[in-house]
Amino acid sequence: MTKAAQSYPRVFIVSGPSASGKSTLVKRLLQLPGMLFSVSCTTRPPRPDDNQGIDWYTFISPEEFERMIERDEFLEYARVFGKHWYGTPRKWLDAAQKKGSDLVLEIDVQGAVQVKGKIPDATSIFIIPPSKQELEGRLRARGTDSNEEIVRRLARARQEMESYKGYDYVVVNDDLERAGREVQAIALATRCSRAQNDERIRQILDSFGG
Repeated sequence: MTKAAQSYPRVFIVSGPSASGKSTLVKRLLQLPGMLFSVSCTTRPPRPDDNQGIDWYTFISPEEFERMIERDEFLEYARVFGKHWYGTPRKWLDAAQKKGSDLVLEIDVQGAVQVKGKIPDATSIFIIPPSKQELEGRLRARGTDSNEEIVRRLARARQEMESYKGYDYVVVNDDLERAGREVQAIALATRCSRAQNDERIRQILDSFGG
């Protein structure tokens, strides 16, 4: 583990295009013990499907968002589609540290790059839809976006998926149960990795003396 990462809890980044199923897979991650979800701030208005079981966002005004930027309160932030701002408050790192929990971030590609720059040991997972046709069907089934918005989201999805090579793991969400098991397996394997356990192992070795 690098010195820069020692001051942070273990962090899991989950990204993917709109309607790729990343929110559902984040819920599978949160079923594991010792996981804390980072609630993002956004300037977009709430949708009808927001806050169903988990508070995914704190909805704030653009003015308050700007004040938080000035106070350096974000771990990462970005403007999406040139419209609304999204950001991850730093306070969630502190909360995870105090609880002894791992932190789960559901953020876009721009945010993931920022977080990895600050926390290189963060584990990044990219969620891929099985096809453009399937993704478009999911977007239309939500019934929350205009046709123009759907076309824009599909174009952005293509651009975002080009970024998968920068992620540690990729999960193709063509079967929800299998994909759910895979994201959980990634988290459990990360927790068991040598790099994540060096300090604890040294402590155990020290207990043997010599």
